[in-house]
Amino acid sequence: MAIEFTKYHGLGNDFILIDNRWSSAPALTPEQAIKLCDRHFGIGADGVIFALPGENGADYTMRIFNCDGSEPEMCGNGIRCLAGFLADLEGESRNQDRYRIHTLAGVITPQLMSDGQVKVDMGLPRLLALEIPTTLAPAEEKVINQPLEVAEQIWNVTCVSMGNPHCITFVKDVAAISLEIIGPQFEHHPVFPQRINTEFIQVVRRDYLKMRVWERGAGSTLACGTGACAALVAGVLTDKCDRTATVELPGGPLQIEWSQIDQRIYMTGSAERVFTGKI
Repeated sequence: MAIEFTKYHGLGNDFILIDNRWSSAPALTPEQAIKLCDRHFGIGADGVIFALPGENGADYTMRIFNCDGSEPEMCGNGIRCLAGFLADLEGESRNQDRYRIHTLAGVITPQLMSDGQVKVDMGLPRLLALEIPTTLAPAEEKVINQPLEVAEQIWNVTCVSMGNPHCITFVKDVAAISLEIIGPQFEHHPVFPQRINTEFIQVVRRDYLKMRVWERGAGSTLACGTGACAALVAGVLTDKCDRTATVELPGGPLQIEWSQIDQRIYMTGSAERVFTGKI
């Protein structure tokens, strides 16, 4: 059976989007997703996203297979792409600019803005060690500026969950980080039993951060939406940045806000359709 797909990217973090609204089970296996994500022998992507029927009162459900076949709880850039994809699928029948999307990290709400950007209510950050999870601190304590030895170097790290786990460390120059060497050592460090996404952050100003990321299951990517959210939270917790800031990634900027009113994280960025096809 031929399956139609649409390729999208959010700041270069690219995905294969599949209309899976006819079934609550993904149309492809993780092994098939790995082949499609291959940039030489497949379509090429950081992951495959499936738009499934809604659960628990949500409009739709989102499932993701990373390019290594693993399944993350959520993806910030991916959910913006999914919102654009759903708007395309609904076409002229669309009567809303906001979707409630069920994910393994809970219900996430992206909103299509008039300027083409997508603003996402990412929910509340989770800060306890058991919520990350990590053994860097006792289960009911936060991990803020804790020392961690990686690659024969001590890094001060702060851990945040945005429904998926993040380890953030602040550096003088993100361009100097040997990401392909250091990233996997963070990802597979024994203090992170479910592996970890790692963000390296350079503070340019209190309202402007530069970021490079090593994503769990995807490696070095041009952008990570949940990572940008986690980075801002870590910056606020360590008094390195304001509650609203631009996070500049290799693929472009995201606007991140940690609201003082409702304590929720809001992310605004692009979602671009690239091409469509059949597999």
